[in-house]
Amino acid sequence: MLTVVGMGPAGLHLMTPAAREAVAQADVLVGGKRHLLQFPDFSGEQFVLGANIAELLDWVDCQVDKRVVVLASGDPLFYGIGTRMVAHFGFERVRIIPGISAVQYLCAQSGVDMNDMWLTSSHGRSVCFDELARHSKVAMVTDTLCGPREIAAQLMKRGKGHRWMVIGENLAMENERIHWLPVSEVNSDYEMNAVVILDER
Repeated sequence: MLTVVGMGPAGLHLMTPAAREAVAQADVLVGGKRHLLQFPDFSGEQFVLGANIAELLDWVDCQVDKRVVVLASGDPLFYGIGTRMVAHFGFERVRIIPGISAVQYLCAQSGVDMNDMWLTSSHGRSVCFDELARHSKVAMVTDTLCGPREIAAQLMKRGKGHRWMVIGENLAMENERIHWLPVSEVNSDYEMNAVVILDER
């Protein structure tokens, strides 16, 4: 059995009971180093996930008699590894246990409703900034190549400097910070973040 488990934005406290139970019953845990370190008492086999997705897919194919659990940041189907696993193995072979996405968490912490929100990601993807600028409420999972400063610069070029950006930094961690800034004032670097862009505060 192959299960993909959403871990939420950070740590174990936001994992659902179903996700915790799947990990407890696993024969094999797959995840990034940061994820695997959250389970120091796990005594089964581990597969460290990085840029080796193709290797992982081949390896999982050989684990037919084992309960394999893949740990995913946030929600596995929100620009996460769950989509890749379902595409490769088929939905019949993959069980998805959803988690809280960074966007959900940021909206909850900042009081922004998710109605009419356009959801996207710059994580490992090229962003169509013209499309982004067309929407009045946007939530985006970011990465180190395209974070708040780069997004703000592209919005400024398109005359959207009056918009507000809510930047969630190190979400659900002890050093969590949430910043509300006009797009025109976003010029710093932020650690591990997601953003919401609004026409007005």
